[in-house]
Amino acid sequence: MKRLILICLSLVLLSPLSVLAGGLDSFLASLNVQARADLPGFSARIGAQFGVPVPQVQAVIRSVPEPADAFMIYELGRMSGRQPDQVMAVYQPNRNKGWGAIAKELGIKPGSREFHDLKAGNLSFSGHHEGGEGGGDGKGKGKGKGNKGHGRGHNK
Repeated sequence: MKRLILICLSLVLLSPLSVLAGGLDSFLASLNVQARADLPGFSARIGAQFGVPVPQVQAVIRSVPEPADAFMIYELGRMSGRQPDQVMAVYQPNRNKGWGAIAKELGIKPGSREFHDLKAGNLSFSGHHEGGEGGGDGKGKGKGKGNKGHGRGHNK
């Protein structure tokens, strides 16, 4: 019994703090699990949420290391009011710096609500187009307040 407790304690201590606390890394890890379980469904949900044809979503997925990165391309486009290809142009040379640095490059201010939501992983992957303010249209429009009340990425 003591050995089991020691093993569990070791796993907790060795786990990244961002995963234990939630945050963006945990949200993205969850998206990657969902994507690997059903990539066509994942692509369709991104397309539906951001109003983008599935073949365009699949092209972005093929051009990034992880499927969750494709979600982030569209989400940062929505947040910054930029086209996905503009986000990709910033992402490619900066991907090793992290999503916070990419967001700053796109003009998302570090003190803004959007930036805090990003860092906290307070993003929505609903698979449903969020029309109105902040819903985005898949073309980088819809800047602003689209994730109120959607939790911390606990979507199925």
